[in-house]
Amino acid sequence: MILPGEWLGLMGGGQLGRMFCQAAQSLGYRVVVLDPAPEGPAASVADMHIQAEFDDEEGLLRLTRQCRAVTTEFENVPATSLKKLAKHCRVTPGAQAVEIVQDRITEKAYIASQGVAVAPYTPVHSADDLRAAGAHLFPGILKVARLGYDGKGQARVHTYAEALAAFEEFGAVPCVLEAMLDLQEELSVVMARGLDGQCKVFPVASNVHDHGILAVSTVDIYPTPFAQRATQAALAIANGLKYQGVLCVEFFILRDGQLLVNEIAPRPHNSGHYTMNSCVTSQFEQQARVMARLPLGSTQLLTPVVMLNILGDAWYTDETDTQTEPDWSGVLAVQGASLHLYGKREARRGRKMGHVNCVGNTLAEAIAAANRVVSLMRLPVAP
Repeated sequence: MILPGEWLGLMGGGQLGRMFCQAAQSLGYRVVVLDPAPEGPAASVADMHIQAEFDDEEGLLRLTRQCRAVTTEFENVPATSLKKLAKHCRVTPGAQAVEIVQDRITEKAYIASQGVAVAPYTPVHSADDLRAAGAHLFPGILKVARLGYDGKGQARVHTYAEALAAFEEFGAVPCVLEAMLDLQEELSVVMARGLDGQCKVFPVASNVHDHGILAVSTVDIYPTPFAQRATQAALAIANGLKYQGVLCVEFFILRDGQLLVNEIAPRPHNSGHYTMNSCVTSQFEQQARVMARLPLGSTQLLTPVVMLNILGDAWYTDETDTQTEPDWSGVLAVQGASLHLYGKREARRGRKMGHVNCVGNTLAEAIAAANRVVSLMRLPVAP
């Protein structure tokens, strides 16, 4: 066990890292962040910032000298770096699990090996792979196998010619071609798996995306009809990976009732931000508990909740580049609304700047509060 007062390490300096720092510090830990940027959301609140690339030998050595356990705030930290760190300290999640989910091709193969269904797809390494793709994959979505997130590195394609053009635009890097599906709903399961294999699962969130970026997550006291199936599938995936840490599994629900895994995120997730105001333990506190070998906290939902993502678009009132500060006073006047801003200096369109959690005694109350915030901030999607 790593006791409060000791140091925990974090690879990555974004907003997930910022919220991890704050949760770990509330438990009494000090946090050192390794990130190449001179400043950032996590570095601004961490107790120490090591400015270095994620594969920098000296930076990694300094990190292990400072702390006994290290975690990550995004999935693209080099697995080789995690392996080097693991020679000197505890690393959660481990390199083996992260390596699998860093690549969509290996990720999908792994998920299928656990008896969990994924959308019809084919790996794409060359133009010949696209030519061989079956008609059932069109229309489809071509996704780069590595380093894609929030809709980046993706293209909707209806024909082989469109798929080939997108493949070449991506630089002919390995991709997957997935069939476009008739979706009824998108769900996510956020969970924590401890060093001893114990699992704690948060209530299942129902999600709405806008242009490939999560816009709204809704969680009710009464679970969605698909919650049990999704939870069991997520547990199978986590146990198969021998995962240690916080994990999110995203699901598609088709109109015919099929449950399919979209992807895995080996870290806290945007759709788990609701836990900060509506659960006994937040996903970020759970992350620190796993690292320190503390007992996992309760994931009980205390109140219905709607999480609203705030992008930099909220600073723009029209199509011009003129920025106007959002009505924070109005947002905070909404009963049940809690504002979480990430400390980013510049608001840009499509950039995640914060989120608002809206709670209520009933789901209807939470939705009503969220709708008031949507109206005040001119957010693109209502719950």
